[in-house]
Amino acid sequence: MPAETPATSRPRRRRKTAAPLAPPMHGSSGIFNRLHDAITGGELRFNQRLPSERGMAERFSVARGTVRLALSRLEQAGMVRRKFGSGTFVCYREKFNREDIAEETSPLELIETRLAIEPHVVRLAVANATQRDLKKLQAALNQAVAAARDRNAFSAADEAFHLLLAHCSQNPLLIWMYQRINDIRAHSQWSERKNNILTPQKIAEYNRQHARLLRMIVRRDMDGAARAMVEHLQSAKRDLLGRG
Repeated sequence: MPAETPATSRPRRRRKTAAPLAPPMHGSSGIFNRLHDAITGGELRFNQRLPSERGMAERFSVARGTVRLALSRLEQAGMVRRKFGSGTFVCYREKFNREDIAEETSPLELIETRLAIEPHVVRLAVANATQRDLKKLQAALNQAVAAARDRNAFSAADEAFHLLLAHCSQNPLLIWMYQRINDIRAHSQWSERKNNILTPQKIAEYNRQHARLLRMIVRRDMDGAARAMVEHLQSAKRDLLGRG
């Protein structure tokens, strides 16, 4: 029989290490999707440190810049946070039954919730956004514009743009709340409705509204930004209700 562990000995604390990743995958979109699935599927856990950019570049057989772009998209989506000098850590965790609340939430209830939250979010964004934040917002808007004829790509870019606005508020609770809103927006029950609404013409209209909103934020026009957000969400509300 193995010897008993002395009563005075302490169990060694196991250090968290990054979960193994899939075989090589090319392109930032492929890496983003792989890491996104690993995080939401629990393969990479909350507060877990991801491999270094160099390590992932070697593992995926891509340039470090490709990995950096994928990590930037994950950060925009609220999946990871990057700490200077420490690395990239998973910040996503699911604390409620996303399926149940999404099933119970109607399009009108979703828009009403967004109207209650997002105008104040942009007021805080005007007050707190850094120049780096503004550059990230512009990059997210550019991605939305580039997705003019791809409903799914536009939806992802649109969600990232609005989540970035929440990050600009510098309010952790508002950021968490908007992550939950995006969870509901991404639910499968919205797919058919999005397909009916998101024509190239409607996507172009939404992008013009996003661009106006961003101009107000850049100008530090708090009231103008709040009005632009209300008008954007009221337009989305009319479209969801078939009154556009």
